[in-house]
Amino acid sequence: MPDFLVDEQVEDYAFLNTTAEPELLQELIDQTNLNMGWPQKLSGRLVGRTLKMLAAIHQPKRCLEIGMFTGYSALSIAEGMPEDGKLVCCETNPRAIEFAKTFYERSKHGSKIEVVFGRALDTLEELDKYIDGPLDFTFIDADKRNYYNYYTKVKELTRPGGLIVLDNVLWSGKVLQPESEIDDALVETNLLIAEDPEVENVFLTVRDGVNVVRVL
Repeated sequence: MPDFLVDEQVEDYAFLNTTAEPELLQELIDQTNLNMGWPQKLSGRLVGRTLKMLAAIHQPKRCLEIGMFTGYSALSIAEGMPEDGKLVCCETNPRAIEFAKTFYERSKHGSKIEVVFGRALDTLEELDKYIDGPLDFTFIDADKRNYYNYYTKVKELTRPGGLIVLDNVLWSGKVLQPESEIDDALVETNLLIAEDPEVENVFLTVRDGVNVVRVL
């Protein structure tokens, strides 16, 4: 499969014609590329600004992120949230957590973020320890084998009208001809969402695919 699902020049054009992220996030990108393994796990401008825009429109107060990495998407979401909002981030990489916290401390939106170390499925079982009430907004961007489990559990915890956003749902196009357990998990999750009468969704071909789901 090609590295770019969209023509690379078209991708660059979209990037250049999208509002730039704040300077702190640009620094976060640079430092992630310099100091962290797998820097391509960063959401990047097109996904990050999509998350910020959705949060700014939706104004969610009870938010969740499954798979935080170095904090780019978390800070993007927090940027669009109201001042009294809270974003709980699930992450299993201690080094990524330490890295992300140094940027949260420098951001005016960092106080909205609480990081929880451990398996996200375990955190979901006790989410009421961290968030009071049903979820308004969730971003899922962790291990793809568990996308089906993450989605079904998060949907149970989300209020009517709440949003669930899933990243990497095209998986470099491998969902068209699935050959692995990860490919099959994503195909199964995408189909579940598309056929679920309790939600509406739009499957966006932004970067590696973003599925925006609204619970009815």
